[in-house]
Amino acid sequence: MNKKLAPAIFVSHGSPMLAIEPGPLGAQLQQLGHRLDGVRGIVVVSPHWQTRGMFVGSHPQPRTIHDFGGFPKVLYTLSYPAPGSPELAERVRQALEMVGISAQLDPNQGLDHGVWVPLMHLRPEADIPVVPLSLPENATPEQVLAMGEALAPLRAEGIAIIGSGSMTHNLFEFRGPDVTQTQPYVTAFADWVRSAVDRHNIESLLNYRTQAPQAARAHPTDEHFLPLFVALGATGAQESVDVLEKEVRYGMLSMESYVWASPSV
Repeated sequence: MNKKLAPAIFVSHGSPMLAIEPGPLGAQLQQLGHRLDGVRGIVVVSPHWQTRGMFVGSHPQPRTIHDFGGFPKVLYTLSYPAPGSPELAERVRQALEMVGISAQLDPNQGLDHGVWVPLMHLRPEADIPVVPLSLPENATPEQVLAMGEALAPLRAEGIAIIGSGSMTHNLFEFRGPDVTQTQPYVTAFADWVRSAVDRHNIESLLNYRTQAPQAARAHPTDEHFLPLFVALGATGAQESVDVLEKEVRYGMLSMESYVWASPSV
């Protein structure tokens, strides 16, 4: 009997404030959550776990990491008590190893805010095992795409793949929480990315630093954009992509996110 592939998602997690100020993206993530019904596990790559080499979190009950400072006290009381899965972590490691990507298990790693903040809205029940996968330091878009390609077969096994990052991420331009006027470069960059993703133009996306408008301003460093390539690598050109939300916070932080619909396999 044919079955659907588990979802592949790129989510812009914004700031930790998304946990208590869900806004339009939080509402859409909640609506998307039903697509995770029947999913056996979730693998998430976040820019907030960067490592020398690659590691897969294998703790059976990963802790919630409050890896931020200066935010309202209530954020530090929140937890996302999803179970981990040492078995899935080992399956992820094997999948990477099969294509020549070396990775090690980390039995101590918890869930950083790039993982648990969006999952609080996407799957508030916290009833699906979550396995974090690190982002290697100085990784290139090509290398991160290869990570996604290695994980792609897991979707047929009921494992959702999530790249958690940000469509734009220039914190130097943050002017306060009350700024509402969107900077033009944010729209220009997000529009270009959306068009390339919709056409599955991987080559252009891999070269976004030179081809996308205002790329250096949208991402002075690229760690928050790289998780997009995990999701792209886990998908195919035949899959349709839905835009979850085009909200821009603080005038400079695009929350645009994507989910790939799967054909039967």
